[in-house]
Amino acid sequence: MKYLIAIVLITQATLFVRSAVAQTNWQSSPLNYQNSELNFNNSPLNYNNSPLNYQNSPLNSNATNGIFDTSGNRLGYEVQAPTGVTNIFDNNGNRIGYTPSRR
Repeated sequence: MKYLIAIVLITQATLFVRSAVAQTNWQSSPLNYQNSELNFNNSPLNYNNSPLNYQNSPLNSNATNGIFDTSGNRLGYEVQAPTGVTNIFDNNGNRIGYTPSRR
């Protein structure tokens, strides 16, 4: 009986994982190198993505890439990589999300 319960639980877990993986599109997957933070184009270490770049700085009142909450507080900024991925960073330069390329 213990073995039967174990087999049923393992089967259910396997089916759950397979369905979750099946819903993930490769183009939008973080495992796709194009979207990965390991890709230098998406890395916070890349100057184009750094808050030290004046274009991304919260001190730049003319910056057009800021992300704001409904109260008008700046939460971060977004930068589009040459590959088309839009990277979302907090004000400290930590990558907190991305939008996959639409190419």
